[in-house]
Amino acid sequence: MRAWIYEAYGGPEQLRLAELPVPEPRENELLVQVHAVSLNGSDKEGLTGFPAYARIGGFRRPRRQILGSDIAGVVEAVGAKVTRFKLGDRVFGDNLDRMGGFAEFARAGERAMAPIPDGLGFEDAAALPQGAMIALQGMRKARLRPGSTVLVNGAGGSAGSFAVQLARLGGAEITGVDNAGKADFVRSLGADHFIDYAREDFWRAGKQYDVIFDVFARQKASDYVRALKRGGSYFYVGGPVRRMLALLAASPLTRLTTGRRIRLLMVRPNIRDLLEVADMVRAGVIRPAIGAVFPFDRVPDAMRALVEGTALGKVVVRVV
Repeated sequence: MRAWIYEAYGGPEQLRLAELPVPEPRENELLVQVHAVSLNGSDKEGLTGFPAYARIGGFRRPRRQILGSDIAGVVEAVGAKVTRFKLGDRVFGDNLDRMGGFAEFARAGERAMAPIPDGLGFEDAAALPQGAMIALQGMRKARLRPGSTVLVNGAGGSAGSFAVQLARLGGAEITGVDNAGKADFVRSLGADHFIDYAREDFWRAGKQYDVIFDVFARQKASDYVRALKRGGSYFYVGGPVRRMLALLAASPLTRLTTGRRIRLLMVRPNIRDLLEVADMVRAGVIRPAIGAVFPFDRVPDAMRALVEGTALGKVVVRVV
């Protein structure tokens, strides 16, 4: 099979196309013929080796040489203990424990995969697992009410594009933050206001929010507290480890002294939530905001769009 592999941390130039044997599924695994795979921040982290936790198990060199976790495809073979799927089933899911989506075939854990609902295509299915699950669980924890004010930092990316749509469903007034080239796109998802981060710091603008959903945490806790209403919540979704640790350290005192909460969003992948967002897509309630679809032979270009932050919403690779 053809697969894009990398043997050293770095940029998209590290990826090279190789011919590898088709893997064999273990007893609790499926072998999936990959039809589509979407890109996530976890792929960027795995490629670059940053933040530090991305090197767990492979400090000097990547432990897994094939990236790509959000896959959609057809079951080609099943392990001896697999009971939920059979050959020919259409499946999708977040295969983060094994990765392998930048290839024509991938091993996937049975528990990580779900059946693709009728009416949902491979590319749309592949666009859902990580980004939509992060947004769904984050908006649940936010407990939005009609009129709640929500700021999404990174609104034009994977999780952010779903967060904007789900906040809109909750009746919120939404401010999206991203680079200027994504302004129209973010508004098309349902944002009421847009901030170009290169021109304005949202924490210095004087406006306060009930909820801040932050995909790219870069500031100290006091900056976020300044931008929150009393009783408001800040959700740390992604960013440097040192920033996460600093925010967690500040959280108890911040809540005690200001009534504002700093929270780390711990996402728990599960099939129920995955099928819930898939049903929302089928019903037309939300949409996978796919900004670009690349053919398999252009995986490095797809990664470049992700790494450089130029992609709108989800980046998908069509494998078959």
